[in-house]
Amino acid sequence: MTTYEQAPLPLMDLTRLRGPDRDSFLAELRHAAHEVGFFYVVGHGVPDELTEGIFEVARRFFALPVEERLAIENINSPQFRGYTRTGYEYTGGKPDWREQIDIGPERAALDVSAPAWKRLIGPNQWPSSLPELRTVTLAWQDEALRVSREVLRALAAALGQDEGYFDTWFDEEASTHVKIVRYPGRTSEDATQGVGAHKDYGYLALLQQDSVGGLQVQARDGGWIDATPIPGSFVFNIGEMLEIATQGYLTATRHRVISPPAGVERFSVPFFLGPRLDAVVEPLRLPSSLAAQARGVSQDKDNPLHAQFGENALVGWLRSHPKVAERWWADVTG
Repeated sequence: MTTYEQAPLPLMDLTRLRGPDRDSFLAELRHAAHEVGFFYVVGHGVPDELTEGIFEVARRFFALPVEERLAIENINSPQFRGYTRTGYEYTGGKPDWREQIDIGPERAALDVSAPAWKRLIGPNQWPSSLPELRTVTLAWQDEALRVSREVLRALAAALGQDEGYFDTWFDEEASTHVKIVRYPGRTSEDATQGVGAHKDYGYLALLQQDSVGGLQVQARDGGWIDATPIPGSFVFNIGEMLEIATQGYLTATRHRVISPPAGVERFSVPFFLGPRLDAVVEPLRLPSSLAAQARGVSQDKDNPLHAQFGENALVGWLRSHPKVAERWWADVTG
């Protein structure tokens, strides 16, 4: 497993944010977020019992009989929550080779028809035979939110803003999202798509990896960098909403996951920091020295960006889960 000194991506120690080294930390964070869009974070303070516990309950869930997993299949949820079978989520139009549970904030569903994205608000599905999954996951989610908010506040400061610049849209209605993922070994040597190349549409993503590895980050020259696991770290990446907010000074970077070899399984838990679904991203006023380096917002005909977060989120869910879309969202997709 890779050590701090061997990190293939920038490594940021959050303990420096509140110490005498703050200014240097912010400069390094700004460089990492601007030039790479991906970085490791250590010094985050999440207890080992949670980082280890989330993988323990993940293994126990994916070891349940298939009928127990399918009892909370996401086809039952208009909010795309619950269990997804291997090959049932799509990236770039191709099936991803992973099974997973999708979890969001625990809220009651709204009886609304418009705007359509409000129908994304609703409850999670949990397996009745494994109550520990809910307890551990929600505790881990709280810690992931805390760390992600701290990194977002640090980014605001690094961009010449007040630390609380982004706080308006991150109240109790914020749209966070957790995936608990198992990647089975590939079925053939050339069946490598664990998750196809993509960008994340929120503000920030946090990833807890196990020791197997497989995450790759696209470099400026089009090559791929292995984000090899580092003990005690999370991997962070910039989402498309931050790209919009900074007019491309921060750029959402494409990444993918390569399936593990046959006979090997990989576990990971990504957390996506999204604002309220009604958030509208407005460009912040960068210092002139940074504004001069802004690249502009990416234009991808296959992935148009919307300034309103709810629209972005709904498009992403509908594209990734066509069977759920067909059952619950025909009025939108048809």
